[in-house]
Amino acid sequence: MRIAVYGAGGYQGKLIVAELARRGIDVVLAGRDRDRLREAAERAAPAGAEIRVAGLGDAEALAAALRGCAAVINCAGPFTRSGAAVTSAALTAGCSYVDTSGEQLHIKETFDRFAVEAERAGVSVVPAMTDGGVPGDLVAHLLAGRVGPLEEIVTAHRIVGGGGMSRGSLRSVLATLETLRSGGLGYEDGEWVPGAPARRTTMTFPGGAERVPVVRFALQEVVTVPRHVRVRRVEGVAEAALGARLTSAIDPALVESLPEGPAEDSRRTQEFTIVVEAVGLDGRSARGVVSGPDTYGTTAVIAVEGARRLAAGGVRPGVLAPAQAFDPAAFLGFLAPYGVRWSIAVHG
Repeated sequence: MRIAVYGAGGYQGKLIVAELARRGIDVVLAGRDRDRLREAAERAAPAGAEIRVAGLGDAEALAAALRGCAAVINCAGPFTRSGAAVTSAALTAGCSYVDTSGEQLHIKETFDRFAVEAERAGVSVVPAMTDGGVPGDLVAHLLAGRVGPLEEIVTAHRIVGGGGMSRGSLRSVLATLETLRSGGLGYEDGEWVPGAPARRTTMTFPGGAERVPVVRFALQEVVTVPRHVRVRRVEGVAEAALGARLTSAIDPALVESLPEGPAEDSRRTQEFTIVVEAVGLDGRSARGVVSGPDTYGTTAVIAVEGARRLAAGGVRPGVLAPAQAFDPAAFLGFLAPYGVRWSIAVHG
């Protein structure tokens, strides 16, 4: 099995290359900058790993860089500017595609633009294979199985600790700042609704009895969950403090002077929590909680395992939400040795 990593020279890309190497999977390092790819290969890849250089503007070279690979993991954000080129190249090359995007509009565009083409090409495409995009989507599917059909799903994110964002993440924030500040898309009665005010303004998170302020936020699950759950309304929110950090003014020049990403010691202090609350049409409710460490490290594990499962075959072609591509409980169970914990409680 051979898996390509496009954007392998970046912070998240190096973590993914290292995870592929740790699991003994043959890796191709692909991207735009040969020097950065060589440096990544020296730091993270096994000896002799292949390097393939291809820019986003050369469709033929990009597809050639992916040929012979069973899957590609795209880490080259901002994805709203570059994701479509890598997705298209994967379809041309006949290899499965996952990415590490948290950019809501890119994820929606991938479904809208490539669903039919991916089916015709016989290729599986799963965007948003991240610490945020996958657990919430999987838990929402499990909640629907307990309570559905559903009136509402609210998914909430919280992150504490850690050493800040990578340069790549900050570039993605800058590229999507208008969407983030507007709160992004909500879902209601079959339509994605931009910029609507938050219906939920407080949530309780594990470890605290008091409700904390939350703000509407452009979460991945708002786009993916309605693909596989019968639900009237889906809303994404973030703890207000996290929302404020991610939508504050950023000087683009300053971004390029920052460290490539947080130090490993800092990442070990980080904890992410995703709370998914579901209300059934019959009034019953359920709550799912997922918690884990190290958003960047967990994303590397999730993206590699997702690509590996697609490369192994047995997943239907098309653009898929995580819960459409993978068994939700089994995938969450796979993450347990990496410190990811999950639970579900049904009320009424």
